[in-house]
Amino acid sequence: MPEAQDTVPRTGGAGARTREPLRALTRAIFDRIDTRFDAAFGPGANPWRLLGALAWFLFWVVAVTGIYVYAAFDTSAAGAYPSVERISANAWPLSGLARSLHRYASDAFILLTVLHLAREWAHRRYAHVQRFAWLTGVALLLFVWLSGIGGFWLVWDRLAQFSIVATTEWLDALPLFSEPLAANFDSDARIGDRFFSLLIFMHIGIPLGTLALMWVHVQRLQRPATQPPRALAWGTLAALVLLSLARPVTSDAPAALAEVPTNLALDWFYLAPHVIQYAWSPLALWAIVGVATAALAALPYLSRAAREPRRKPAVVALANCNGCRRCFVDCPYNAIEMVKRTDGRPHPFQASVIADMCAGCGICAGACPSSTPFRSVAELVTGIDLPQKPVGAARATLERELARVTASRRDAASASPRVLVVGCDESIDVVALRSPDTAAMTLLCAAQLPPSFVEYALRSGADGVLVTGCREGDCVWRLGQEWTAGRFAGERAPKLRAAVARERVRIAWAGPQDAARLAGAIAAFRADLGSLPADARATLVPPKREQRLDASG
Repeated sequence: MPEAQDTVPRTGGAGARTREPLRALTRAIFDRIDTRFDAAFGPGANPWRLLGALAWFLFWVVAVTGIYVYAAFDTSAAGAYPSVERISANAWPLSGLARSLHRYASDAFILLTVLHLAREWAHRRYAHVQRFAWLTGVALLLFVWLSGIGGFWLVWDRLAQFSIVATTEWLDALPLFSEPLAANFDSDARIGDRFFSLLIFMHIGIPLGTLALMWVHVQRLQRPATQPPRALAWGTLAALVLLSLARPVTSDAPAALAEVPTNLALDWFYLAPHVIQYAWSPLALWAIVGVATAALAALPYLSRAAREPRRKPAVVALANCNGCRRCFVDCPYNAIEMVKRTDGRPHPFQASVIADMCAGCGICAGACPSSTPFRSVAELVTGIDLPQKPVGAARATLERELARVTASRRDAASASPRVLVVGCDESIDVVALRSPDTAAMTLLCAAQLPPSFVEYALRSGADGVLVTGCREGDCVWRLGQEWTAGRFAGERAPKLRAAVARERVRIAWAGPQDAARLAGAIAAFRADLGSLPADARATLVPPKREQRLDASG
C-alpha cells in the first residue's frame, strides 16, 4: 500500500505533452504570459488567471451601458439611425461615452470568452468532471456572438446593412427557408417598424439567454470566480473608459439597401465570419463553423484526456463519518451531499458522493476530522477517502520517508535540517527531490494533506515541512491552494494547531515550470531552519498515537 503512494499515474506529464504538441505549445505560451503578469499584478490579480471572472464583469458593463443607451433609442425604422446619432452627440448625459463603452466592452467580452476557452483547453480542463462546464462554455461562445452581432444591426448604418445581408445570405446557403431571406433586404421600402421590433426582441432576449447559460455554466462549481478583484475590475473599466474617450464609436452612413456598401471599418471581433464568407463562400463558412463546433463538442469525449482512466471517486466510510459537513463545504465541484443517516448511528446526516461529479482531487479527505495520523489504528481509515491514494497510505509513506532521512543522518547535532516536502500530482514531481536530508511525498492535491499530518511529521523527526503544488492562483482543482492556506493559518477547519511552530512550516507554490524556484525555496527554508535555536528543532521522539480523535484535525 505505501509504495502505491508514489506510483499512481500523474496527469498532464511529459508523455501527455509529447503526444499533444499543439496543446503543449499553447500551454507553454499561457504559462509564460502568466509568469510575466504575475510579476506585474501578483497571482491574485493576474487578469490571465481571471479570464472567466473578467468576462462576467464585462457582461454587466455591457448590460448597464446597453440599458442606458436603449433609453434614448428610437425603435422605429425611420428613427433608429437618427436616434443613434443623437446618442453619439450626447443627447443624454454621457450617452456617447455609454455607446462607446458598450461597444468596446462587447468586443472585450467575446475576446475574453475565446481566451478563457483556449486556456481551459491548454490546461486540459474539458474531460470527465469538467465536461459540463466545457460544453456549456462552447454554447456560450455562440450566444455571446449572437448577442453582439444584433447590436450592430440596430444602428442601421452601412455596416449594419453589410452584416445583416451577409448573415441572411449565409443562412440562405442551406435549404432552411422556402424563400430567400436576403430578398427582404433589396429595398428600403421592405424595412418597417415590425422589423426593428424583432431586432429589439432579439437583442434583449439573446443576452438574457446568455446570462441564463452563464449561470448554468457555473452551477457544478463551488464558489465560482464570477467577480474579479476590485482593483482589477476598476482598472479594466478605467481602461475601457479611456479607450472610449480617445476613440469614440461613430456610425457609418445610413443604410441604403439599393446600394452595395464599400470601404467599411469592420469590427473584427464579431464580423470576421462575413469576411471569410465572401473570401471563400457561404458553404465554406458553414463547413468551418460546423467542423469547429463538432470538434469542440467532441473534445470531452474523444480526446486523449477523455480516454485516460477517470480518477476514482471518493468513498465514504460510515464507521468514521460523523456528518460534520466539512467535506461537503470544501468540495470544489459540489460532488458531496449530506443525506439522512442510514446506519443507525446517532448522527442526523452522513456524507454521500455523487460519483459523476467527483473529480478525485482528495480535498475532501484533507477536510475530514478523522484523517488524523495520531489515531492508534494499524490501518488508518478516514470518513471519506480516495481509493487511489488513501490517507492511510499517506501516513505510511510519511513514516517511511522520515525513517529514511533519520537513518541517514544519525548525528542530529551536525546534520543539515531535515525537510519534508509535500507536493501534488499536478505540479512538480517532488519525489525526485528526495535526498539524505529531504523527505518527499506527493498527494492528489496539496489540500489532501490534513494539517495534523504537519504536526505528526514535526514530532516524527522532521525539522520543517514545506508544502507545494500548482503555481499560485492556478490550482488545477480550483480551491486547493485557498483551503490549504486557510487551514494552515488557523482560519479554516481543520486547523493547524496553534502549538505548532509556524517558522517550521512553509508553503511555496510552484508550477511545473518553476523547478528552479522551488529548489531555491527549499534551500532558503533549510537555511532558516538551521538558524533556529536548538530547543526549537524537531524532536526525534515518535509521536504518541492517541485513541481519541483530535477534533481540531
